[in-house]
Amino acid sequence: MKSKTKYILNSEQIGLIFKKAGLGDISGFEPLGAGEFNAVYCVIASGKEYVLKIAPRADCKVLTYENRMLAGEIKWYERIGRNTSIRIPEIYYSDFSRNIVKSDYFIMEKLDGMQLDKFCATHKDIADSTCKLAAAAAQIHRIKNDKYGYEQNVLFDNWYTAVKSMTQNLIDDAQAVGRKSKRGRKLLEYIERYKDVLAKADCAMVNFDLWAPNVICQTDAAGSVSYAWIDPERTFWGDRIADFVALEFGKPLREKQKSIESYNAETDNPIFIDGEVEIRYYVAVAYLALIQEVEKYYRYSIIDFGWWRNVLSGGFLYRQAFGFLKKLK
Repeated sequence: MKSKTKYILNSEQIGLIFKKAGLGDISGFEPLGAGEFNAVYCVIASGKEYVLKIAPRADCKVLTYENRMLAGEIKWYERIGRNTSIRIPEIYYSDFSRNIVKSDYFIMEKLDGMQLDKFCATHKDIADSTCKLAAAAAQIHRIKNDKYGYEQNVLFDNWYTAVKSMTQNLIDDAQAVGRKSKRGRKLLEYIERYKDVLAKADCAMVNFDLWAPNVICQTDAAGSVSYAWIDPERTFWGDRIADFVALEFGKPLREKQKSIESYNAETDNPIFIDGEVEIRYYVAVAYLALIQEVEKYYRYSIIDFGWWRNVLSGGFLYRQAFGFLKKLK
């Protein structure tokens, strides 16, 4: 998708990148995937396909939490690889020197298969993918930390102070481009109101980006479907309930029985929905809405599809979250 943040490269630049990586001469390349922040290319070098992922230019305006996000992505891949059975691509080479191009980049394995959103699945396969994603989320939630937030920013002692700072950063990002977020301010009020509840949340690895384009599906000869994860760049240390925002997207938390059941079957720390869990969940829903509200100013023009997609999706998420949070006293 078109985005202001994508760093568009030419064949000479890509050729120099692959020469430096020692992967041979390139014979072709093309844009890859549905990403809306980094530029991603499928590159053929010495007869083999690779994926080149490059962050926005160093002088490109990005959200606070997006600064140096690509460098952190490699760490998250490493953690997933060490601690789970989730299939991920191998990283072949990375460069953060910004000598060849004015940005960070890495080269990784091109996985066989198709993105889940393009996968011609039966209803059974769709249901199966929901179960598999929830079970995989349970695996990453076993990866713990004693500090909360984005590693590329500042880490905090509890989830309340972390999510408050994360929210304030987005409000400040909006102000930096001459915009105000009344709903962001409203979210801060709810975070303050429920600070005691939020402060109780355990700290785990949270992907917060479990959308279909970030899942690669592959079918074997027997018809079985396997799933791989890509793009864990938006991961943070925080409240694990936040990963349920994307799972069975749009449903109220109490209606996500399939995800909850599959998750609980994989974990030794099951989730039981009560009022406090719902508060934490709907704060995460509103936080995603705020991301969608503010990021459109940095990525799109008002005539772009992404702008209006974010307007509609963010509005839906705000209504769902605030509709629940305002009922509580």
